[in-house]
Amino acid sequence: MKAAVLYEVNKPLVIEDVSISKPGPREVLLRTAYAGLCHSDLHFIEGLYPHPLPVVLGHESAGIVEQVGSDVTYVKKGDHVITCLSVFCGTCENCTTGHPAICTNTEVKLLPGVAKRLSLRGQQLHTFTNLSSYAEMMLVHENAVVKIREDFPLDRAALIGCAVITGYGAAVNTAKVAPGETVAVIGCGGVGMAAINGAAIAGAGRIIAIDTNPVKLQLATKLGATDLVDARDGDPVKRVKELMKGGVHHAIECLGTKTTAEQAFQMLAAGGTATIVGMVPFGQKIELHGFDFLRERKIQGSSMGSNRFRVDMPRLVEFYNQRRLHLDDWISDRITLADINAGFANMKSGKIVRSVIQFDA
Repeated sequence: MKAAVLYEVNKPLVIEDVSISKPGPREVLLRTAYAGLCHSDLHFIEGLYPHPLPVVLGHESAGIVEQVGSDVTYVKKGDHVITCLSVFCGTCENCTTGHPAICTNTEVKLLPGVAKRLSLRGQQLHTFTNLSSYAEMMLVHENAVVKIREDFPLDRAALIGCAVITGYGAAVNTAKVAPGETVAVIGCGGVGMAAINGAAIAGAGRIIAIDTNPVKLQLATKLGATDLVDARDGDPVKRVKELMKGGVHHAIECLGTKTTAEQAFQMLAAGGTATIVGMVPFGQKIELHGFDFLRERKIQGSSMGSNRFRVDMPRLVEFYNQRRLHLDDWISDRITLADINAGFANMKSGKIVRSVIQFDA
């Protein structure tokens, strides 16, 4: 099969003929239908986060079941599925207390460098986040997929697998935005758009979209933003506090920089909560003023939207069908696997919301 391989950080991905293993007892072989280009993958391409190399990246995808292992009971050949990097065991303390997104069972959620599912000319290729979706096929644990209805468009389904569940879940599951509350979302890429849409579905009273791209800001209004702040026009913290008379109940940070993480905390009203979704570069620290904690301001992280993906993703499919989840304007470009490096270049330039790789599924 064809796959995009990262051999060295800050180098283009190379399209190779890669071998993939047959399914083990609880594994599922998928034909990849679509895979989204996510900024998280770019972090690894640029070396901002470490990972064993060479590796096949990709983690936002949807596909069709091709073959199942001997002990698989959840899916069968031909099922349409969304993948999720939040593979869960269902038995560890986090899973059994309702937090499967942070499952701790490394026999199911394999650590980087452990999986031996891919190879190239007899040498191991590393799997990324237990998925590796920049490839024509994926071999995954059965608890890394969720079945969806077969009439749902698989390009939209791929978006749900990462950007949508991460942003929507940050607003609904992690921040627990309540009806009437005020929300500021920093960064209007795919994840930020989903956070805006999620806050709207949750019934937020005011939703402020913050970005430097006027096209993305206008799209944010379609997804539920009531106010727009162009960060090029001055201090976004000051602007948010002017709009909300002192700050917001929730600030959701979706860029992953030291500055924006600190701004999220600074724009809170007393008692407000900052939820950090973006991947702040590995090892970088953020600074907060201790006095602000006396006003019961809080800061927290969100991993993949604190998802229960076999519950959340089918609901998101239904929200789309009810025209409450707005995905049709998200896909800026459909590309082939061979165009993947150009796709990441467009991402870095800020030209797109989301590009998806279209495979022959």
